[in-house]
Amino acid sequence: MGSPGVSTKNRHPYLTKNIRYKVQKHIMENCREKSIFLQAINGYTEHMHCLISLGREQTISKIAQLIKGESSFWINKNMLTKIPFMWQDDYFAVSVSQSGLQAVTNYIKNQEIHHAKKSFDFEVKEFVDKYGFTLEKEDI
Repeated sequence: MGSPGVSTKNRHPYLTKNIRYKVQKHIMENCREKSIFLQAINGYTEHMHCLISLGREQTISKIAQLIKGESSFWINKNMLTKIPFMWQDDYFAVSVSQSGLQAVTNYIKNQEIHHAKKSFDFEVKEFVDKYGFTLEKEDI
């Protein structure tokens, strides 16, 4: 199980509530079409979280590339934003054990409440500090 988080370019708040729900619905449909088992999706104005169960031939990198590339193309094709939409080049991903599934699912479902209290940047810094992660950029 993997839980990637992707941010908009320069953390620009493109994903207003109306746009965010359209994008989430589209990502869910796209995942179904590409046999990506998406268990949960939600986000806030400048990022999106997905809980994904990887298939045998799937990697987090490839799934992130498919979701980010296709969704940004779809957002721009449908002119959902006034300026061209772009995701950041990087993404944040962690694996989730079976025992942690419900907690991660609840966390993803409650993004609006969670981010009323703390920013995405602060949240990532907390994870890095708490678990000793090293952030590496990966061009997708």
